Amino acid sequence: MRKSIFAKVFSLVLAIAIVVPAFGGVAAQDAPATVVDIVVNSEDHNTLETAVVAAGLVEALSNPDAEFTVFAPVDAAFADLPSIVVEAALANTDLLTSLLTYHVVEGRILSGDIAEGCTDVETLNGATITVCNDMGNVTVNSATVTAADLEAGNGVVHVIDRVIIPPVELPAVDPSTISGPIITAGSSTVAPLTTAVAQRWQDAGGVDVPTVDSIGTGAGFERFCEALESDISNASRPIRDSEIETCVANGRVPLEIRVGTDALAVTVSAENDFVDNLTLEQLAAIFSGQVETWADVNPDWPDEEILLYSPGTDSGTFDYFVEAVLDENADALLNANPELSENDDVLVEGVSGSPFAIGYFGYAYYIENTDILHIVDIEGVTPSAANVDNGSYPLARPLFIYTTAEIMAEKPQVAAFVAFYLNNLDEALAEVGYFPANADDENVAKLSWLIATGNIG
Repeated sequence: MRKSIFAKVFSLVLAIAIVVPAFGGVAAQDAPATVVDIVVNSEDHNTLETAVVAAGLVEALSNPDAEFTVFAPVDAAFADLPSIVVEAALANTDLLTSLLTYHVVEGRILSGDIAEGCTDVETLNGATITVCNDMGNVTVNSATVTAADLEAGNGVVHVIDRVIIPPVELPAVDPSTISGPIITAGSSTVAPLTTAVAQRWQDAGGVDVPTVDSIGTGAGFERFCEALESDISNASRPIRDSEIETCVANGRVPLEIRVGTDALAVTVSAENDFVDNLTLEQLAAIFSGQVETWADVNPDWPDEEILLYSPGTDSGTFDYFVEAVLDENADALLNANPELSENDDVLVEGVSGSPFAIGYFGYAYYIENTDILHIVDIEGVTPSAANVDNGSYPLARPLFIYTTAEIMAEKPQVAAFVAFYLNNLDEALAEVGYFPANADDENVAKLSWLIATGNIG
């Protein structure tokens, strides 16, 4: 849905945009190419070209007497933005200009000029970006430079794989001034995080404590999109196209809010003294029933039956594991006859009850039970904040909540709770044991809230 809306909107802008003569012709041939010319002549930057025109930045960025370093997102990066952000940016020149100038730095910075480590650099937006060089791999905030040092007469262009978002602040919320029911339901993985925020809401004087029903991501979307009984849907996976269609058919356009990252925890009992690490291939063999005993996995391990524990099929954790480990073959997991439960506490009890059991669930449930569980490294990588942040842990996944602009308009208490959620996110994540999303994703979430509540756009 995102890409189709995005494409239609930008096609319209392309159709009505005034094409500036400096994009080609005699002037471009007689003068050195500018950073704008490099963008225009690229097959991968049609959207950026359109946005620069719409924001009225062509003349400024074509100035031959200035020098700029441009971090240029490819078309696919713009297509990954939520449609609500795209539409608001196209309707609001100030917002569009703010987004674009956050990608531009005064002066010419070549990749060879970037020292090892990370440096904060001020942009034309006035806010800073973090540029890092890790043995020649250059990143800008959460974006990766995929093509560097495209030099122009007035600067240099570096191609990046995502749109970076300037810092966004939300208004402070005083829960003691807010009343009205707030109903959340869905993912058992996200439930501890939402519960932690709800507890903070209550501690800050909230009159009505938000309800948190842990029923699984799929069941949560059913309650949100079909039954229309919840205000916020907790989810450990992105909403599916079919679920979006159901939501829209029932008058709800889901608004995605990224709230963190989970390092999926593969665990065994604390009494298990032989499993410290598994490869993804071994993990797939275990949970598809290709092996039956631990000795089948490794001949040095006990010749004892493997006892499997898994979240149920309504769980987003089940969906994620099947996709990431079993190549989307859910039947293989179900045919292995694991003990299934939508209640992660039941899974913890089962895994901890035998040295020959193994299971998986959200990292928060491991953190709560480190005395009875042992976490397993995957591909030699331990789930940790550093390894989630650098992308080396192979089973890290995003966490979300969903609501709609209409719900927040009809129920101001829901809008206030979502803002409170985002304002208290880092503390709640640390308390529960999950990890923050990158700053760009956090700022997209905050920007989406501002737009959906009518504060921008």
